[in-house]
Amino acid sequence: MAQRNLGRIAAVTTTLLLAATGCGGSDDSGGGDSGGGGGGATDEAKQVNVYGSDGNMGNALGEKFSEPGSLANMRGTTPLTELSPDFTERLLAVDPALVDFNYAAESYDAVVVAALAAEQARTNQATTFGPFVNGITSGGEKCTDFASCLVILQANGDVDFDGLSGPLAFTDPGEPAAASFGVLAFGEDNAIDADATEYVLGGDEANASTVAPPAAPDYATEPTGGPLVVGTLLPLTGSLAFLGPPEVAAAKLVIDDINAAGGVLGAPVQLIESDSGDTSTDTANQSVDRLIDGGVNVILGAASSGVSLSVIDKITGAGVMQISPANTSDAFTTYNDSNLYFRTAPPDVLQARALADIILDDGNASVQIIALNDPYGTGLAANLRENLISSGLAEEQVPEEIIYDPLATSYRTEVTQMADFNPDAIVVIGFDESSKIIEEMNAQGIGPAA
Repeated sequence: MAQRNLGRIAAVTTTLLLAATGCGGSDDSGGGDSGGGGGGATDEAKQVNVYGSDGNMGNALGEKFSEPGSLANMRGTTPLTELSPDFTERLLAVDPALVDFNYAAESYDAVVVAALAAEQARTNQATTFGPFVNGITSGGEKCTDFASCLVILQANGDVDFDGLSGPLAFTDPGEPAAASFGVLAFGEDNAIDADATEYVLGGDEANASTVAPPAAPDYATEPTGGPLVVGTLLPLTGSLAFLGPPEVAAAKLVIDDINAAGGVLGAPVQLIESDSGDTSTDTANQSVDRLIDGGVNVILGAASSGVSLSVIDKITGAGVMQISPANTSDAFTTYNDSNLYFRTAPPDVLQARALADIILDDGNASVQIIALNDPYGTGLAANLRENLISSGLAEEQVPEEIIYDPLATSYRTEVTQMADFNPDAIVVIGFDESSKIIEEMNAQGIGPAA
């Protein structure tokens, strides 16, 4: 499988397309009605390139289509590194029903980072070990798993953890300065064609934090606070439930691996699982209450940026560390989190650059973006449009984003608007409701199967 760095493209004279997704909520701004007809897709019908990203580029989307070829040639990006067969086999041993591995590496690495920070600080108190987190990911001696990093810490050394998801190299806000993205494509069977996957790099490790962490206590110092307790706040139900299984499997696997290496602070790490649901329910809020009451020091999750924004104040206000394997909204970069919120997923600004590069590299000259109304959807859409325009497309070639309600029952009006524009490319930023949008796109002649 290929890996390449995508450069910025200064001028564009040919055609382009992408469809991207995010983590979200909803409001009443986008519900389509039953009117409309298909506009420009009739007299000037053409094959429109369709792309997606982490919210819909997965086999779970394909399972919603019974007609072969409904998603054929739809491409998109997701934060993803080339996973080793050993890792995927071990995940399948935890959950044999896994069909995707999205954010599994990020989930695994998130727990390792938290565990190493606690080990270095010699306490399970997140308010004390939180300031050590960024330093765990850069500036020290390279190590690639908990066991080898632990040996370095035991010798009073400084670690630079490069995990399964990449180099991490956290910036000051506690997020990756660089990341690997998988470029995925659906085949005629509406499943991701693994053989067609390639990998691109975005961002720059040189932007990692240069702020020195606190002076670490001597490793011989007796640890305080008891065992490290990790809680999961991951989607078992709701619109992102398809992301839950690989994240949960990775959390269980990494806890087993850490404990096999001796645990943290001389004791086994404990795991408490919970459901995040989505933004249409109060599930996450109730789960966080139970996790905090259960004495967790670290919460892994949520996957949805919208869900995390709804509970981040409660988590960090309780002195608990939150580290998400899948939040990508730029809102977290400047959020006042008391140095207790981190993420192993790259922010939207990095994915938007990678998506724009792919679109332009494909030679598309006009792009319509449609996105769900939530922090991820609107944020990624705005970043993507900005990147496309700054790279050479005129504003009229990338019109204002169409923002939709993910709870709407029909998207005929929104799709008709796109058909009237008759773009070379359409970017769909959404979750499982993307299937309804793509079905309507196909019906109006501007979808992957048109």
